Amino acid sequence: MGDNLLDKIYLDDVLAKLSVLGPYHAVSFAWLTLALLFETMCYSSFMFIAEEVRYSYEQNTTTAWCNSPMPCSQWIYEDPNSFVAEFQLACQEWKRTLVGTAHAAGYMLGIFFVGSLSDRFGRRNIAIVTGLTAAVFGLTKSFVSYYWIYIAIEFFEGAIADPYSPLYMLILEMVATGSRATFTSMSNAGLVLGGMSLALIKWLVPYWRTYTRVIYAPMVFYIFLIILVDESPRWLLTKGKKNTVVMNIENAAKLNKIEIKENLSTLSYEKETSSNFMAVIAKTFKSKSLLKRFFVCIIWWNTCTFVDHGLLINSVLLKGNRYVNYGVISFVRLPSALVSAILLNNYKRKGPLMLSFVACTVLCISHSFINQNQAWFGIAIYMASKLTSGMFFNITYIFTSELFPTYTRNSMHALCACLGRIGNIIATQMPLLAAYWSGLPVVIYGATSLVAALVTTLVPDTADVSLPDTVRQAEAIDSCKKGRTASF
Repeated sequence: MGDNLLDKIYLDDVLAKLSVLGPYHAVSFAWLTLALLFETMCYSSFMFIAEEVRYSYEQNTTTAWCNSPMPCSQWIYEDPNSFVAEFQLACQEWKRTLVGTAHAAGYMLGIFFVGSLSDRFGRRNIAIVTGLTAAVFGLTKSFVSYYWIYIAIEFFEGAIADPYSPLYMLILEMVATGSRATFTSMSNAGLVLGGMSLALIKWLVPYWRTYTRVIYAPMVFYIFLIILVDESPRWLLTKGKKNTVVMNIENAAKLNKIEIKENLSTLSYEKETSSNFMAVIAKTFKSKSLLKRFFVCIIWWNTCTFVDHGLLINSVLLKGNRYVNYGVISFVRLPSALVSAILLNNYKRKGPLMLSFVACTVLCISHSFINQNQAWFGIAIYMASKLTSGMFFNITYIFTSELFPTYTRNSMHALCACLGRIGNIIATQMPLLAAYWSGLPVVIYGATSLVAALVTTLVPDTADVSLPDTVRQAEAIDSCKKGRTASF
């Protein structure tokens, strides 16, 4: 335990005085939004690097099919400078799609690894390391000429070079309880701008090698985060670095031109007694309350990745330019984030999450029965479904983070996200079910969302409680109705 003084003060009270509308948080948010923009472009870049390209092949003057036993003397590609053409992937579609699979597999395995490092060494520090590593991997693979080396780099990039998880935790932990929903929802601006920028750059820079360099070079910016953004004050306190927190708060108050009258030397904090990381994880799982939350979160995350990604890959109703379509789908994240923020600020956590799950259920099932002659109506319902899936993805991110203690928050969040990627993998196979009935995939998405809505009743609402630092504080949320956690 930290200070035992009667007049001790709490971090949440101090952070509340530093309004998110003030210069300190506004400037920090601007830099973090830019970091998220660059991260989003890198994370999704494989979609346009290894995009589908039409081709044919000939032997003399006779065109043959891919399964022809006759040798082929020349491949004819619609775009001879494409990734598919340069790596000679004609009639090997599985090799083209393996690029995305390798990235997703690496991300699934690495997200927990990055999260645990973030809990141990700091949110900002690991974000910087992974961001710079992404720049190295990205620029390196833009020069690779051997396919399997490229695949290996794609895998390791996903595994150890994605800074999103520590960035999200940094955003979550730098504001007071009452501002968490708004601040984290606002962070979607970086994801939206990143997705739209990704499509625009590919449109303007069609050659995949040059495009890759343009996408990854800005990640060098991450090195400047060490002087542009402070480390998470909550993480610093759990590591006993109160002096650093006090200094950062005093600098923030000076920037905001406000006076902190409280004696910051009495700032209360609680350190985890175990220094062994695995022991802390084991302690988390020994708690029946936290273990139940963990299983609920696994259902949430698999639903989020399964439904949201499934709706993305099944968006065949959207016709026209692929880059415009991707930009539109990326933009949908913005209204979903805004609606999520409004609901979270007014109706806590459980209500909005259950509402978005149920709304997605209704919309998905309705979409499967829409007459195909009503194309415009079908598109509207489809986009509304994508809107609701974005909403429950946003809420799941923040809700999961609030259910676990600071010591293992990023690790537990990352573990849930990692195991939740199983839904992402299954979603890639869902179009096969359309052969039996075109509406079957979206009906399954709707049914899955309904299950997720029902299990949400098993966890406590976290909207009005401070982020727990220890297992004991996290367990106390079950009995805390409003204000600080019971152990505070």
